[in-house]
Amino acid sequence: MAATCFVQPLDLVKNRMQLTGEGGRASKKTSLQVIQGVIKNEGFFALYSGLSAGLLRQASYTTVRMGVYNSAIDRMAIDGKTTFIVQLAAGSTAGAVGAFCGTPAEVSLIRMTSDGRLPPEKRRNYTSVFNALARIVREEGFRALWTGCIPTMGRSVVVNACQLSSYSQAKQRLLASGYFKDNILLHFSASMISGLITTAASMPVDIAKTRIQSMKVSTDGKPQYTGTFDVLVKVIRKEGFFSLWKGFTPYYARLGPHTVLTFVFIEQLNLLYKEYIL
Repeated sequence: MAATCFVQPLDLVKNRMQLTGEGGRASKKTSLQVIQGVIKNEGFFALYSGLSAGLLRQASYTTVRMGVYNSAIDRMAIDGKTTFIVQLAAGSTAGAVGAFCGTPAEVSLIRMTSDGRLPPEKRRNYTSVFNALARIVREEGFRALWTGCIPTMGRSVVVNACQLSSYSQAKQRLLASGYFKDNILLHFSASMISGLITTAASMPVDIAKTRIQSMKVSTDGKPQYTGTFDVLVKVIRKEGFFSLWKGFTPYYARLGPHTVLTFVFIEQLNLLYKEYIL
């Protein structure tokens, strides 16, 4: 949650860039142009639209995924070490469980951060994440809170398998090199490596998740997309293959620091927990 307070504007920029190109609306705006447009049209604090949803998402999704991953690694470690396969399996499992718990907040976040790009008459105008959750249930039904749950879980499996396992591996390799000690410099270096790998691997599934959770059902009840594969096919056909990595810069600018801050914070909190609680 602390990390999210720093990177929320980048999350908003990433979401809006991933939604450009829908309905044939081509756009080649850069991250800076999107930021300038938001500030000009909606005001500076619009960059923090959806912050309450972002915080609730971390309180649910990240809390669960980190707890599951750390517990699994602790149980399967031999002499304090685990293999890459074990880390990969633990990360994937943690991601899937965490994503299921965090999907309602994720749906609210996507909608709140993308609302400003819509014409005034089509905006949802949620006032907070709790207002968003209540209105989604009232207007669309309880199950709508888990809109895009499958692609969200798919993205999370990829993200966590890459992020958590690559972080653990990078940390082990850097320690083994003899140039690092178990301190903030090690945590920073390992998390930067992890952030880059995770960004490249997860962007296609992330853009699918974003578009599914942002879409509106037409008056005839037909959804814009039927699933992750449908999104990917339509994006490639209409916008080009590399559009799957649209918003890479803000995504990495968001995920990189977010990964760094998350792991630095959690490592320090773990040290405090071990020292004062255990």
